[in-house]
Amino acid sequence: MNSTTRLPAPRRTRIAACIAVALLAGCAVGPDFKEPEAPKVADTSRPYTTKPLPAQTVSAPVVGGNAQSFVNEQDIPAQWWEVFHSEPLDRLIRSALTRSPTLASAQAALRQAQASYEATVGNKLFPSVSAQIGPTRQKVSPITSGTANGGIYTLYNASVNVSYNIDVFGATRRDLEGLQAAIDYQRYQVEAAYLSLTANLVTTAVQEASLRAQIQATREVIDAQSQSLTIVENQAKLGAIPRSTLLAQRTQLAQTLATLPALESALAQTRNQLAVYAGRLPNDDGLPEFSLASLQLPRELPVSLPSSLVRQRPDIRASEALLHQASAQVGVATANMYPQITLSGSVGSQSLTFGNLFTAGSGVWSIGGSLLQPIFNGGALRAQKRGAVAAFEQAQAQYQQTVLNAFLNVSNTLQALDSDAQTLQAQAEAASLARQQLDLVSGQYKLGAISYLSLLDAQRTYQQTQISLAQAQAARYSDTAALFQALGGGWWNRPELAQVPATTTVDGTISDAKPPSP
Repeated sequence: MNSTTRLPAPRRTRIAACIAVALLAGCAVGPDFKEPEAPKVADTSRPYTTKPLPAQTVSAPVVGGNAQSFVNEQDIPAQWWEVFHSEPLDRLIRSALTRSPTLASAQAALRQAQASYEATVGNKLFPSVSAQIGPTRQKVSPITSGTANGGIYTLYNASVNVSYNIDVFGATRRDLEGLQAAIDYQRYQVEAAYLSLTANLVTTAVQEASLRAQIQATREVIDAQSQSLTIVENQAKLGAIPRSTLLAQRTQLAQTLATLPALESALAQTRNQLAVYAGRLPNDDGLPEFSLASLQLPRELPVSLPSSLVRQRPDIRASEALLHQASAQVGVATANMYPQITLSGSVGSQSLTFGNLFTAGSGVWSIGGSLLQPIFNGGALRAQKRGAVAAFEQAQAQYQQTVLNAFLNVSNTLQALDSDAQTLQAQAEAASLARQQLDLVSGQYKLGAISYLSLLDAQRTYQQTQISLAQAQAARYSDTAALFQALGGGWWNRPELAQVPATTTVDGTISDAKPPSP
């Protein structure tokens, strides 16, 4: 065909229409979603705190008193709880991950979201094809049949019907985009449940260890006070001391004994909570027991950059997915204001008898198309778009608040870790001095060099310092676990993520949950 050859006008029109439809099918109205930028910090040397963190915390000569260093940009292991080097804790957490109803519920919600996406793909992205066969008994009016009395007859029909909505303005693609974002949201909810479960198990185990230390310290004080009471009773029998001194010692012992049931009850409740976190009944006696000495405090603590934090925190990623979903709904509402094009067709056969249904000459077919353009609906479509835009702005504000809360969480935890170390150092010194004072006062009292009130004061001070020391030790372990939780818990390094079915997007790309490398 040379350059002067012209196509017939009807054919040129058909080709132009096909090209126009093809071009329109490649666009989707509404905003294209972009990942929100990470907050910019003014001073990178202190991205979370008002003052730069020390190179390392102070140390104390007790269990859990070693110094900890803050390491910028250090990655977090997937099984972050292994930094405490407790085999019983590791076994308990791994067992809990397979038995937790909370985690199972989140995983089921993810599967539901994936199934919803696949169902929508099947319904909207591909042509609808159905087959139909059956008889129809009907009466035809005289006008239609051309006879005086009309007619009653049975019509047998067999057909294959095809219908397809052309997604010219991207309503279907935006809808699927929103469903993909819903899948991402549920995936990050799974990661959040995973992280919350493991952190709760660690902190509850630490709480148990702290209570055991407090109970042990209280019992040691009770033993010392009981020995002192025996001495006082012997002295009272000899008339060497007044009865008021004996009553004071008995009162002191009774008061100390009264603190023990509350601690033991708290320990039992903590054990029950640990069992429930592990997916077991409270009366399960197969749980390991934890003590502060069985846990090691990690010497290095990771500090992620702000740009990494927003990609690591499951709650931030979940909030971002909701923002993405809201953005897609703006596109859906916008596309609904434009024409909707539907193509349909059928092929089959019709006969007045079933035996002739598939014979020659009984074939029928139809093909057609329709264009639906909203003209007047009382402003409903525009209102729906305004509502979608408002929902997007709401999701945007909620995302920003989630980021702020995350930075607050990390900041508070980092400051608490530094403060914990200083508190433990002071409590360790106080406990040592109280022990020395109690030994000295006890010896002096036996020699009659000091009054009994001095001994009571020394015993009371020693008990208080021992309880405070156990609490300070537990705080360092708990806040260390809180930091790993605040930084996201290392879920992106977990090999199981590779086994989670990825979502194929409309344009053929793969959507996964792994954040980009810092």
